[in-house]
Amino acid sequence: MRLVIARCSVDYAGRLTAHLPSAPRLILVKADGSVSIHADDRAYKPLNWMSPPCTLKEGTGDEEGVWTVINKAGEKLIITMEEVLHDSSHELGVDPGLIKDGVEAHLQELLADRIETLGDGYTLIRREYMTAIGPVDILCRDADGQTVAVEIKRRGEIDGVEQLTRYLDLLNRDPHLAPVRGIFAAQEIKPQARVLATDRGIGCHVMDYDALRGIEDDKLRLF
Repeated sequence: MRLVIARCSVDYAGRLTAHLPSAPRLILVKADGSVSIHADDRAYKPLNWMSPPCTLKEGTGDEEGVWTVINKAGEKLIITMEEVLHDSSHELGVDPGLIKDGVEAHLQELLADRIETLGDGYTLIRREYMTAIGPVDILCRDADGQTVAVEIKRRGEIDGVEQLTRYLDLLNRDPHLAPVRGIFAAQEIKPQARVLATDRGIGCHVMDYDALRGIEDDKLRLF
């Protein structure tokens, strides 16, 4: 990972345009190719970003100090450096992944045992299917025989969709599995996560913990 703190302005050109005026900011360049721009007052959320796969070109000569990030759709993130205050690179290695809490792990176990809740004809390949960047919660096949990767969360947020996107990128490089599509499964899926998943062709599945455990909902029903 490369960390750059610089006074810079940022312009985005794609499906829409956006401009960040000059200010000190943190720029993260990750090993997966993603680039994100951060301020000091937005918690973990970036001001702007470019998801992988994308390419970063650092300008030279008359364009020295201008970074151009281009994704596969041709959208551009242009970072114009005015003053670099810090620039360092660090090798983090492969992350072991987030250790799931008890409920999340139980959801994975229950869904694997009741994989047909995803749809008729679904069959389990295995739980915790290992990849180079961590284990996919569930790998299965649908009724048509297509491979499906399932990422499970208690609360479905954007970070979970990004995680599943990275898994799908790797899995689709394996000719024995490809094509692989994704399902993002959670007890609750945030609207922003659902929009991002839909944009990336990832299905969403809301899990009913009690129903998976075979416990009837004790609320009154009209039908």
